[in-house]
Amino acid sequence: MINLPFKNSILSALLKQRIKQINNVNSDPLITQEKIFTGLIKKGLNTKFGNDHSFSKIKTYDDYKKNIPVRKYEEIFPYIEQMRLGKKNILWPGKTFFFAKSSGTTNAKSKYIPLSNDTLYDCHFKGGKDMLAIYLNNNPESRVFNGKGIMLGGSKETNNKIIEGDLSAILLDNFPFWVNSHRIPDIETALSDNWNEKLEKISEQSINQNITNLTGVPSWMLILLSKIIKKTGVNNINDIWPNLELYMHGGVNFQPYKNQFSKLIGNKKMNYLEAYNASEGFFAIQDQKTSKEMLLMLDYGVFYEFIKKEDYDKQSYEAIGLKDVKLNTYYILIISTNSGLWRYQIGDIIEFTSINPFRIIIKGRVMSCLNTFGEELIVNNSDNAIELACKKTNSEIVDYTVAPIFISNSAGSHEWAIEFKKAPQNTDEFMQIIDDHLKHLNSDYEAKRFNDLILKNPKLNIIKRGVFLNWLSINNKLGGQNKISRLNEKRTFIEEIKKLNL
Repeated sequence: MINLPFKNSILSALLKQRIKQINNVNSDPLITQEKIFTGLIKKGLNTKFGNDHSFSKIKTYDDYKKNIPVRKYEEIFPYIEQMRLGKKNILWPGKTFFFAKSSGTTNAKSKYIPLSNDTLYDCHFKGGKDMLAIYLNNNPESRVFNGKGIMLGGSKETNNKIIEGDLSAILLDNFPFWVNSHRIPDIETALSDNWNEKLEKISEQSINQNITNLTGVPSWMLILLSKIIKKTGVNNINDIWPNLELYMHGGVNFQPYKNQFSKLIGNKKMNYLEAYNASEGFFAIQDQKTSKEMLLMLDYGVFYEFIKKEDYDKQSYEAIGLKDVKLNTYYILIISTNSGLWRYQIGDIIEFTSINPFRIIIKGRVMSCLNTFGEELIVNNSDNAIELACKKTNSEIVDYTVAPIFISNSAGSHEWAIEFKKAPQNTDEFMQIIDDHLKHLNSDYEAKRFNDLILKNPKLNIIKRGVFLNWLSINNKLGGQNKISRLNEKRTFIEEIKKLNL
């Protein structure tokens, strides 16, 4: 169980109490989820969605599955569209005024994820506070509150009282005053949509401050830290902020970036804390200092279901609850939230590493995978392979994407488009390491690579510095939670990158 030996203060007392609550939840997780389920059904009873799906007849989880099919965004969009027009009691009681705007990396069409006040306060804000509670519990000598934190966020806009924008911008604009008083930059800068100007102002506002913590997407945080080092002429960030001790991140696999952070920051005692959060909700937190596994947070107003990936691939969408999950199995995550996303397929693949308590790791995205030739390649595989290749060849990447190459006689290959920060001396060796490690990680990939019969050697296309950033800029995806799509079944995205690379 978790013990929190802090000094007697209001803040530490609150955090200590929350640690006890988390322990209580983990001691009886199924009852917690049952209460969440019952509460969600009660809330949705008199909504349009509730009426359309006979919530009044739902008494059990089996009833729930019979009445409501698993849905993707496109299938729930008609309800969301009504909410954006200001109609009330559609997916969730009352009016919804906040919508997190996100989009597929290769698709300009935006998704609008509804954010009720329940989700803001009982899920996203609660998750942020729990990250600090868990961090302080694991690091009782921390002085993280003795200084300020840099929070990188996106931008938002208001249309007829409806606020739409990046999740981080909506959260920043609604934080309680005591949070905003301990962060940088000022709110106007934080919500600016001009990223070049934003990064410059954040640099100016933070250089002479006592910065103890950082929050933001890794790729953008690296750009900011590099800019600050260049601006000040120091060797590393530790020369500017000697008390910096914590970086909180989520949204992408951090491992390909960690070596760059270590070099830029230059503090061997730096702590890195990962969360699994998305526009749709806040789901899990890394709760152990020595493990990348994340504790599934069960009392945030989110009801969890899971579909085995092997069943999903066969278009069988029979879901199970938390009590039936098993270790070493890939699951498609299905959520029902306190914003009215009912049996919503968020698009992530997870695996349970522990069931007492329930801990998970993210394996990839349903739509960000390569299975053109039956290789079943997921982002977790490609991230791990590229991390190892960088380590063995003393190289660093900025970003990468992979797509299939179609070759005659039914054989094919993978094309890796990689932007290096520090290129390997031998690119053939680099790609050989990737290929060998993918064979080690993935038996399907290994089988398809046998004797080059189905998959030939992967090909490398080196991308010039700044090309991925240029693509984001051209497609109005700078900042916030926008990121590069790593694995793609189609060649559309990689061809756009290659055009910019000419």
